[in-house]
Amino acid sequence: MNIPNPLQTELDALTETLDQLLHTVQRMDEENRSLRHSQEQLATERAGLLARNEQARSRVEAMIQRLKSLESSG
Repeated sequence: MNIPNPLQTELDALTETLDQLLHTVQRMDEENRSLRHSQEQLATERAGLLARNEQARSRVEAMIQRLKSLESSG
């Protein structure tokens, strides 16, 4: 008959806690990688949107200049 002693009981509890912590660290590491990937994608998307916005602004300014020149010559 194997009667667990207090030291073995404590060791088993610590082992279980350590297993849970390792699982949590692995899950958080995976989540962190996923979040970093998402952040990179969003940064790329943002840069593209900023570039498109700048192009649109330039075109609008060019149109305004052409309208002004037509107005002054007409």
